[in-house]
Amino acid sequence: MAVDTVILGIIIGTLAAIVYSLRVLILLERRIARMDLNIEALIQNILREELRIEKEEEAIERKLGMKTTSARKKPVKKPVKKKTSKKSKKR
Repeated sequence: MAVDTVILGIIIGTLAAIVYSLRVLILLERRIARMDLNIEALIQNILREELRIEKEEEAIERKLGMKTTSARKKPVKKPVKKKTSKKSKKR
């Protein structure tokens, strides 16, 4: 009878530890999610500020008569040459 009680106590203790660990994991996940939302908000603020600074810079350059160099220009893609097969080279 005493062995059964010890085994039952071990099982209940293990289950309680598992439940507590899951609780801690859920709390950590929520904290990380809040941190992620705060980081996104900070990035949005920085992006807005960056765009405002770029607009001011372009306006100043226009007033000074300088050529505007926009960092947002799309890079020019070089055309890719198609490889010819070995058969067409022999002819």
